[in-house]
Amino acid sequence: MKSLAYAKAWATEAALPLWAETGFDRQRGLFHERLDFDRQPIALPATRLMVQARQIATFSRASLRGWHKGADEAVVTCLANVERLYHRGDGHPGWIFSIDADGKPASRVRDLYAHAFIVYALAWSHRLTGDPHAVRLADETLAEIDVVLAAPHGGFLDAAPSADPTRRQNPHMHLLEAVLALYETTGRARDFARADALVKLALERMIDPESGALLEDFSPDWKPLLPRGENRVEPGHQFEWYWLLGEYRRLGGIVPESVTDRLLMFGLDHGLDQSTGLIVDAVTDSGSVMIPSFRSWPHAEGVKALVTATREGQPGAAEMADHLMASLLTFAPDSLEGGWMDRIEADGTPLVDHMPASTLYHVMGALFEAEDAATSKAAG
Repeated sequence: MKSLAYAKAWATEAALPLWAETGFDRQRGLFHERLDFDRQPIALPATRLMVQARQIATFSRASLRGWHKGADEAVVTCLANVERLYHRGDGHPGWIFSIDADGKPASRVRDLYAHAFIVYALAWSHRLTGDPHAVRLADETLAEIDVVLAAPHGGFLDAAPSADPTRRQNPHMHLLEAVLALYETTGRARDFARADALVKLALERMIDPESGALLEDFSPDWKPLLPRGENRVEPGHQFEWYWLLGEYRRLGGIVPESVTDRLLMFGLDHGLDQSTGLIVDAVTDSGSVMIPSFRSWPHAEGVKALVTATREGQPGAAEMADHLMASLLTFAPDSLEGGWMDRIEADGTPLVDHMPASTLYHVMGALFEAEDAATSKAAG
């Protein structure tokens, strides 16, 4: 991949040092959620569990492959503080959603998305440190999900207490990612069984058999929320599920290629803006553009998907992966020195005035996949 060498240098020399140093609040022992475009921390009234978990996992992965050893202490410190402040932070099972500046609960909601990411973080931190407590805590978290977020008709509630009855694919996608990471860490059949159940839910309920698209929002019994042709589809999630089902297949699961091929092609056919070559934020299940702006993370997920497609022999996939890597890098101009614009208009104007730390998880995931593919190709 032509852009990989540049992207890796950007990550190791600028992005990872920025978010491990300026992006880490040593006084609190937690990562900052946002930096401004001058690369300075932005004070916020609440700090979310999800962001801490993403940073723990990302820096664990970076350290394991030798991209940034300096963050090991921050990972260990942050994880200890996160467990102390968020797990049963109000005395009840599960993890609270966020804390205030004093470390007290800001939101006591139990959020499936956040729980998925703490399991993901624990799986990766265990690989870094070898601490068996991380696996025990992941198991405890999964047991809490089963009880606190239990829902009829399969899957889980988005949150408890629930703000609305809508069921969403997104937190289930990240729970699948988390249990696959845990399975690859432990090798336990029960972890893979959880992945099996989530893949079955996706194949039976989330993926529309007519269009082949993965829908975003559903009724409590997993019916599409809106009439056909009006349902929201995010091209970035088409790519993310394509990659994730490829991971499931790599680890021993079975998914029809016709299903994954249609996910990829729907994302490419309807998600790419013809004038810019960038990926739009959302379309309908009939392919009409719904949200025409561009965010950075779908391009990262596109890279992961196209790297997977290249491995599986899809024609033209390598060239498209390189195009999306180059597109991803346009969100990270040299002037931001390791930072990024999270969302832009077609002319490149930023639509937000800050750099969210949570984007690092997507960007680094794309670079790790690209490097693994390049290493495998060189070895072959």
